[in-house]
Amino acid sequence: MTKAVKKTVTLPEKVTSLLEKGVRMTNPFSVEIGDEVNLERIAGSLRIYGAARICGENTVIADDVKLGYEGPVTVINCQLGCAVELKGGFFTDSVFLEKAVMGANAQVRACCLLEEEACGNHTVGLKQTILFPFVTLGSLINFCDCLMAGGTSRENHSEVGSSYIHFNYTPQQDKATASIVGDVAQGVMLKEAPIFLGGQGGMVGPVKIDYGTVIPAGVICRRDTPGPGFIWSFPQTLKARKEFLPGVYGDIRRKVYLNILYMANLLALKQWYIHVRQDFFLEQKFGADLYAGAIRLLDGSLEERFRQMHKFSLQSEALHLVVVGRKKKQLSGSIISLKKEFLLKWPQMETYLRSGQEVKIGLKKKEAFTKIIQSKLPGRNSYLSAIKILTPAETKIGSGWLGEIVAVTVQQCLKKADIFRLKVME
Repeated sequence: MTKAVKKTVTLPEKVTSLLEKGVRMTNPFSVEIGDEVNLERIAGSLRIYGAARICGENTVIADDVKLGYEGPVTVINCQLGCAVELKGGFFTDSVFLEKAVMGANAQVRACCLLEEEACGNHTVGLKQTILFPFVTLGSLINFCDCLMAGGTSRENHSEVGSSYIHFNYTPQQDKATASIVGDVAQGVMLKEAPIFLGGQGGMVGPVKIDYGTVIPAGVICRRDTPGPGFIWSFPQTLKARKEFLPGVYGDIRRKVYLNILYMANLLALKQWYIHVRQDFFLEQKFGADLYAGAIRLLDGSLEERFRQMHKFSLQSEALHLVVVGRKKKQLSGSIISLKKEFLLKWPQMETYLRSGQEVKIGLKKKEAFTKIIQSKLPGRNSYLSAIKILTPAETKIGSGWLGEIVAVTVQQCLKKADIFRLKVME
């Protein structure tokens, strides 16, 4: 005769502690909290629906966050601002600011920053991605290695249509392909026209897309836009057959320029966080942790770009190993010289970009703008409302400061190699 054995099951200590703190869980036995997680950095108003795994010593969860409403969720070393919703998927080493939302089956990997009210629908893949406030992603999207801005509100936002891809890996096996959709200097002011990237389309990085651009559905964007406010379609096929030569690049000036432009924008954005956004963060509960996470993320984004450009420079060196015989005849001397000079001069460019010169650029404009911001600090305004009430004249000062950081950084960096100061080629 079989005798029934009654077994007592107890919740893990950290799960119990969160429940006692006020955290609501629909299924606490499906919740896993890592031993390294600091429970003091998790607000008691957190809601967890179904299964969840929360790990990482840097994890921070502010008030009114919702996790797992549409499916199981894993959060590792992320910093989540107030009212963030991560409805399902995997999220690691990233920052989500107030009211950012991601739908089910997301995969958000390292160094992603979703600013206030940025959002994505289901099955979105991100890595090394920065979305400014209100930017909206549809479903079934892969949008890695991008910075995107544009729009003024949840009703007037930049949009990436469903089934969109940013192609960030080349046949030559490099990822020197980061694309900038909008910019930092104008984008942070939340006054620019939105950008529309139509569904079932893509961008072949690196590209620069201007504000107000409309790229129709189904279009693969392979070139920079000609200016703001255009409906911009691109040819879908090559006009003639073209042989693929592994290790052989064409004119690399545009690619080098766009990568340096991207890094200059990251440097400008970090200055914005240090001198403008920091005080707003410090007025919030867990704000210091959110700010530290954002700075850590921006530093990590820069390191990734340095790593990819170093790899790209070494691949330029490999060109000399494949340029033999008939292949050599297909390449002009200037193309070979470009690659050789880039290999020699990239270390100097990198040294300049790491030198911290951006803190010395546009000082008068910075001082004037930070005084303006101090008059609009929390207690009277949130970050978004403070930026939205800036006058055109005040906005011009702030954009002028950040724009000068970008322009001077690019100019001084490219001066390290004279050949890259020539007209940038498509």
